[in-house]
Amino acid sequence: MSLSHVAQTTPVTPHCHAKEDLQARYRGVRQDTEDLCRPLATEDYCIQTEPFVSPTKWHIAHISWFFEAFVLKHFEPAYREFDPRFDYLFNSYYVTHSEPYPRPERGLLSRPTVDEIYRYRAHVDDAILELIDSADDDLWQALSDRVILGLNHEQQHQELMLTDIKHVFARNPLRPAYREINTMTESESNPMRWIEFDGGVRDIGHDDDDDFCFDSETPRHHVLTNDHVLASRLVTNGEYIEFIEAGGYGEPDHWLSDGWSSVCQHKWEAPSYWERQDSNWWQMTLGGMRRLNEHEPVCHVSFYEADAYARWAGRRLPTEAELELIAVGKEIEGNLREADRLHPTAAPSGDGLVQVYGDVWEWTQSPYAPYPGFVSLDGSLGEYNGKFMCNQMVLRGGSCVTPRSHMRATYRNFFYPPDRWQFTGIRLAGDF
Repeated sequence: MSLSHVAQTTPVTPHCHAKEDLQARYRGVRQDTEDLCRPLATEDYCIQTEPFVSPTKWHIAHISWFFEAFVLKHFEPAYREFDPRFDYLFNSYYVTHSEPYPRPERGLLSRPTVDEIYRYRAHVDDAILELIDSADDDLWQALSDRVILGLNHEQQHQELMLTDIKHVFARNPLRPAYREINTMTESESNPMRWIEFDGGVRDIGHDDDDDFCFDSETPRHHVLTNDHVLASRLVTNGEYIEFIEAGGYGEPDHWLSDGWSSVCQHKWEAPSYWERQDSNWWQMTLGGMRRLNEHEPVCHVSFYEADAYARWAGRRLPTEAELELIAVGKEIEGNLREADRLHPTAAPSGDGLVQVYGDVWEWTQSPYAPYPGFVSLDGSLGEYNGKFMCNQMVLRGGSCVTPRSHMRATYRNFFYPPDRWQFTGIRLAGDF
């Protein structure tokens, strides 16, 4: 259920199985985080390569802080903090809650140690599980909704942990591997086909009160789409190489003004993590350096690069409404994190649209803005999404490091136009 509906909800009796289900889900998500950390050495937890990258140690502390700040302190007056100073160190951006520690300085924290942070996690886990077990009827609905929000928040940080550690390892001249992964793709990508869709007035946004969503996915509302086409699959590395070899990074007429400024400022010549070696392209993966596979989806491109490629190809990027409408009713399957590849793969064969979910987050031309009638959550949780609805672009569909249980057709991811360290790629669209 959406947290935006908490205030209007009639409490339900917290039967034992509901409590057990929530406890099991809590344990599972928390364990997933720690399992993702198993390949890391202690030294790997501590590095921050850029202000937008957080050390793994900070991630695993922050998501415990979230449960402490917004669940335990809210619902359990007798809760005793593991260390009151952590409220400052691990607050991300909730300025209505308390003063956050400066984001660019997260990598300067040698203490608390990794071991101490794991003890902090265990302290919070014990308290959350006890709180769920003791919740009465009046407390249950609001508590369970808040815990589910926290678990979805943790899944977001699981994805960020993987993208951030990839950035950390890519900066290391040794190009270490996070772990062994299978990046081999035996199949070749099918020719790109164009699927036609009629325009009209449609409804988008979350509408199921029984399922979780973030507040930014509401309210459901009307949109007008024009007749359009969508590419049957994602743009591949090989197709993007054609753009590079045609001088795409050297011709400003393909680029938005801010995009061209980014190309010049950062000296972009290819997607992030690509490197030339002996006239061949290689790329950094979570399994270390690998020869570029031309059939896999192009990945780690900014919105500016995605938009420039689409212009060069005589097409455009899709709107978020166009991508939501094709995802509705489709089974959530594909190369998501449960596939355990942690790397984009070549498109499977199929007559219709493929790669709707997984592989890479798909840039859209839609700005991340509130839907008509949007209302933020009350209190500090209103900062979760609402205050970021400016100067960012929407992405859809999930990636190879997104948990399947975290995805749905209405999910709105968002990043700034120059961002490239996430698993972001391109699906083309056009009008007819």
